[in-house]
Amino acid sequence: MIKTAVIGFGLSAKVFHLPFLTPELGFELCALSSSQPEASSYRPGLKLYADAQQLIDQTGAELVVITSPNQSHYQLAKAALLAGKHLVVEKPFTLRVSEAEALVELAAQKGLQLCVYHNRRFDDDFLALQQLIAEGKLGAVRLMQSRFDRFRPQVQQRWRERAEFGSGILFDLGPHLIDQALLLFGVPEAVTARCRILREAGQTIDYFQLQLHYADKEVCVSSSPFAAATPLRFEVQGCQASFRSYGLDPQEEILRFGQGLRDPRWPVREQQRQAEFADATGSHSLALPQGSYAGFYQQLALALSGKAALPVTVQQAVQCVKAIELALQSAAQQKTVAWN
Repeated sequence: MIKTAVIGFGLSAKVFHLPFLTPELGFELCALSSSQPEASSYRPGLKLYADAQQLIDQTGAELVVITSPNQSHYQLAKAALLAGKHLVVEKPFTLRVSEAEALVELAAQKGLQLCVYHNRRFDDDFLALQQLIAEGKLGAVRLMQSRFDRFRPQVQQRWRERAEFGSGILFDLGPHLIDQALLLFGVPEAVTARCRILREAGQTIDYFQLQLHYADKEVCVSSSPFAAATPLRFEVQGCQASFRSYGLDPQEEILRFGQGLRDPRWPVREQQRQAEFADATGSHSLALPQGSYAGFYQQLALALSGKAALPVTVQQAVQCVKAIELALQSAAQQKTVAWN
């Protein structure tokens, strides 16, 4: 068992991390830091710390998982590495490329494993799209639109919507879409972005559209808070066929609303989701594979025992931060910005 401690007890920890830190997947949850009173009753015998730094200094855990607000990621990650802990950091990795690169260098100096939680690599429609591209069934991809829209027209009172650097939808949902695009196609030649506050009383970015320019294709990733109907998720057009999916993988909903995990590796869903595959013969329904965020922790456990690569490399994590940094630069200057 990999002794593991978690910093934070908010939505990220409760929905996306704690359900998978189980003996079945190779982890022993031994400590948690949170100021929330209900954290004390999460699991009998669990050591609770009121302060994240106290947990880092005193826990005997081998692995620390950071799920605290974005603005704290760099300092807490640095402290955990200095304390000799392997590390998982919730996305976004850091708020600046310089911070990300400093953590990568520190982890290498300490001989520690460092990974960022890009769980949307394990969504059902992305897994299907990745397979279609790998098998050449779309032909050469020329256009991709990737959207993560929600219907949240009213501003909510939470840290993600405050007027702070590192808050807002670009740092919240942007890393999912950017990471998927970079995983499929590598880094672009340039980035053009619009990042705006569209909601009344909004304090931070709630809409973005990033155009990633490649030599042979165009990729657009975007998010809006005004999508009341089931939104388009992916539309990918290739020289031989196209792929289209709607809505989101149900894993988050399953975990968020307490349906639980009958098997910790495979969240149960009522029916198999469908996407659309179209080619010269017409449009066809495509059954999506079942996604599993547990796959991240399964691979992480193997990586920590030296049996596999990390589910997300540090180089990929840094590239994602760089894309956000360039997007903000492009939006501020209202021009296309070269990757290098």
